[in-house]
Amino acid sequence: MSNNGVPNPIHYWLLSIQIFLFSSSALNARTAHGWGTKHQNPIKGGSHNLGHGSSSSSVYDSYQPYSPIFDVPSFGARGDGVSDDSKNRISFRWYTIASFFDSVILDLDIYDYDQAFQVTWSAACAVKNATIKIPSKFRLLISPITLQGPCEPGLVLQLIKVFDATSDRWMIVAPGGPRMWLKPELLQWINFKNLHDFVIQGRGTINGQGSAWWWITPRILQNQLTNRNSRYDDTMKPTAVRFYSSLNLTIRDIQIQNSPRCHLKFDNCAGVKVTNLSISSPGDSPNTDGIHLQNSQRVEVENSTISCGGLGKDGTLACVSNIVVQNSIMVDTLYGIRIKTWQGGVGSVKSVIFSDIEVSNVKVPIMIDQFYCEGGTCRNKTDAVSLTNITYNQINGTYATQAIHLACSDSIPCTNISMGNVLLTPSTTTKGLMQDLCWNSYGKSLATVFPPSLNCLETGNPLSKKASNFNRTHFTC
Repeated sequence: MSNNGVPNPIHYWLLSIQIFLFSSSALNARTAHGWGTKHQNPIKGGSHNLGHGSSSSSVYDSYQPYSPIFDVPSFGARGDGVSDDSKNRISFRWYTIASFFDSVILDLDIYDYDQAFQVTWSAACAVKNATIKIPSKFRLLISPITLQGPCEPGLVLQLIKVFDATSDRWMIVAPGGPRMWLKPELLQWINFKNLHDFVIQGRGTINGQGSAWWWITPRILQNQLTNRNSRYDDTMKPTAVRFYSSLNLTIRDIQIQNSPRCHLKFDNCAGVKVTNLSISSPGDSPNTDGIHLQNSQRVEVENSTISCGGLGKDGTLACVSNIVVQNSIMVDTLYGIRIKTWQGGVGSVKSVIFSDIEVSNVKVPIMIDQFYCEGGTCRNKTDAVSLTNITYNQINGTYATQAIHLACSDSIPCTNISMGNVLLTPSTTTKGLMQDLCWNSYGKSLATVFPPSLNCLETGNPLSKKASNFNRTHFTC
């Protein structure tokens, strides 16, 4: 400023230069990542054109990175578990110059309408063999989101966990309850779609915060949800992680916990390998199934727990075949190896092998339930999913209530059930036992079974001409 109080023009010139420099560096902050490497700005023409709930690699066709590593903090995510990281934040300092040597600093937060995590995804989606890294001690709070392909092959989502006394922090966490959800987003929380050669790995945890959902009634759910124009029921609670229409997926070493309903679902997928996956929620949390498989093929699950949803609901066609479950340990669960189907459904379950299963204090270790009814108010129906070629081998351990419960359909019996090398004894904490049940189930014991009541399978050919024709003409798998 000049001596007469009139601002010196050079100060305006310096102010303009510094504002431009700091604004430019702030906008580039979200594209500077990869541990010291810098990517070119993926925003062409300053416009994202990204809608909520989806992403597209076409927006980033001009993205030419020097490094295939993308860390979410540089795209605006705070990771404090409080701020919604579905919103992208760009922070920068704006200098107002009072003289050449002193200044006043104002810290501003600039918000745009893109989603921080989704912008990271979109940028990485366009790069071959890219890795999205969520750092250790980072707690990413995200609202319901769809992470969509097609992407370049080899995309990896890496959850890094640090092993120290303060490491019990969730890497990705859901909103706290139904009030933050809209009806279109009610079926799933994190939705992966149209992916090829995709990997999720690391030691991090995905937490669905399901306790806010578990005991809520449909009426309360109706009042808490943002969109109240439609009716809701207990089945409309979200799955934590869903993969849809994807090929060659690998999920390894991560933890998924406390989902509002099912933890992990593969729908219309092929070539899936799940390894060392940990799924957990409290024992009294209702219907928090582990893994659902729907319209999917070539799925391998190792060192993990599967709880497959009921088949044939609402008279739908269910086709399940060539399933192998082996080398598993189940402790203090309600059910061990269970197949359940809804009355009125059609289709078949065939060629299923349960082998080398160890159970400890499991209520019912071996179970087939073709009268499954959620809520206990279903009417009896004659249609049923047929079950055939089911094998139980090397099933050992203790049970709390009933060793075996095979309740097959009245109209379409279970056939070709084989059982061998099964040794089950009551647990020491058992308070009351139920008689073992084999209803309309046909097969034979191929080796030693204990207790002797496990030898309850009927023999012979159970299928009458009427039952055979009924089952054959009502579905095609």
